[in-house]
Parts: sequence; C-alpha cells; structure tokens
Amino acid sequence: MRSTILALMTAVGFAAISPVAAQGYPVKPVRVINPFAPGGGLDLALRPVLQKMSESLKQPFVVENRAGAAGSIGTEMVTKSPPDGYTLVGATTGTITINPSTYAKLPYDPIRDLAPVTSVGSASFVLVTHPSLAVGDIRELVVLAKRRPGELTLGSPGYGGINHVAGEYFSQLTGVRFTHVPFKGSAPMLIDIIGGHVMLAFDSTQATLPHIKAGKLRARGIAAEKRSPIAPEIPTVLEAGGPAMVVSSWYGLLAPAGTPRDIVIKLHAEAAKALAAPDLVERFLASGLEPMGSTPDQFAAAIREDFARWAKVVRAANIRAE
Repeated sequence: MRSTILALMTAVGFAAISPVAAQGYPVKPVRVINPFAPGGGLDLALRPVLQKMSESLKQPFVVENRAGAAGSIGTEMVTKSPPDGYTLVGATTGTITINPSTYAKLPYDPIRDLAPVTSVGSASFVLVTHPSLAVGDIRELVVLAKRRPGELTLGSPGYGGINHVAGEYFSQLTGVRFTHVPFKGSAPMLIDIIGGHVMLAFDSTQATLPHIKAGKLRARGIAAEKRSPIAPEIPTVLEAGGPAMVVSSWYGLLAPAGTPRDIVIKLHAEAAKALAAPDLVERFLASGLEPMGSTPDQFAAAIREDFARWAKVVRAANIRAE
C-alpha cells in the first residue's frame, strides 16, 4: 500500500466535495481502540492525527490500548461496538490483512464487520539486532544462522502479525531457522532486544529509528526497494547481502460495519485535513512514516489487494495461530 502526494491531494479533494449530513457529529468523546501495546508503530502514527482531529472537531479522540492475539482482541471489540461513530479502531496490515489467513477461527471478518475510514500512513520495515551480535552484514548473519540453526531468537509483537510474517518470509528466502519469541507489543519486544534477551526482529522504521540513532539497536537492512531518505546510511536488505524483499506496514482507521456513510466521510475528511498539515507531514517523514489519507473506497480496495498478497506468504510459511 503506497501513497503519493497526488493521492493525498485526491483524498483531500474527495473530502471537500463529499456531502456530510452528520453535521452535529461528534457530540461526545470518540474512543479509538489501539489493539496493541502503547509505544508501537500504530501508536506513533495515530496520535498526531487524532490530536488534530480533536482540535478541529472540538471533542477528544481518546486512544485505548487493548493488546493481545496479534491485535485481534481489540479489533474484535470494535466489531461488536455500536456503529455510531463513537468507537473506532486503529488498524494495521496485520490485524486486517494477515490475521484472517493465520487464524482459523478469527472472531471477526474485517471485510464484513468493519468499514474502512482512511489510511493514515505506511512504514517500511527494518531488520534490527542487538549491537553485540557479531556479524558485519546480513550475509554474515545468514551464515551464522545456518551454522547455528534455531539458536538465534527472532522477536515479534505477536504471533502471526506482520513482524512475525516478515521474519518467516526472510527465513523462506534465505533458508535459515530462528526461534520465534512473541511479545504483547512492539515496545516490550524492542526493550528485550535492547537488553540482549532477544537477538533480532523486523519492525517499522518509526518504532526503531530512535533506538537506532541512540545506538541501542543496530540496523542491518531496510526491507525496501531503495534506501530511506530519512536514514540513507541504512542499506537495503539486498545491499547488505540478503534477499530482495519489500515489507511495509500501513496504519489506518476503521469503524464498525453499519456506521452511517456520512459519519465515515466526515471522519475521513478530518483525517485527510490533518494529514495534509505541513507540520504533521514533516513529523511523519522525520520518523520514517509516509502520510497517506486514502478515501474509504480506495482504502477498501487496497485492503483487498494486501489480503491476497500476504495470504500467499502465510500459506508458504504455514503460520497458524490459535
């Protein structure tokens, strides 16, 4: 899922010309469920946008973190909430387009039970390790992992999420085997890598860059076609001797299915306005996050495309969550 300035302008244009009947909305605080622990990539993407929406609409948009089951617990809670616009969910590639493939009995159907509001941003993933891992590049990491199969630990914010799938995808491409260590969120995972308890992980640029710049984590390669202009010193995975792989995660807002269309459009309009603000764009880019802002229909189409793409990777890796 990628955006361009043109796409963002299109989204803002859509917001400007769409009829909005819910003129009185919102009349009370809006609850936004983040189905992951505080401090992760979704948190960093959502809060600046929601702050601007709060200021514009004169009502608080309050984030509640409900972590567990790779984001499924919090997401399910929203699918069972009244479709009145006062309960939304922060969404990721994992919760919406990966979990349906990894969970045999997922308690929600993201296509049936949720209404896309808008994408917020996307971020490439970077392979990070504890600084003490004695390899010069990814080529040497692969050699070490093959010599010590299963000894290196690979962290993720939850079994079956995009971070876990990224690690399994890397394993597929290189023929190495790690021991997967799931956590309840990106922040506790990174804390354990920084502490040397887990050796490596794939995580978003905005979650890892502060730790990389502080020297607490070592960036081995970014899973993208080209280097990030925010951190051009980090080579791509391919440049560092690894496979050609592209892994990114998008973040967005969804509402319970059945939420009135005019409320969905109003929420999108406010989010698009926030995402077009120069200070927010600068803040996003500085953290390695690309602002998006697609319309509800564009977001829905992108979700369907992502679902098909990641389902192939999940099947190949035989990832099955319970």
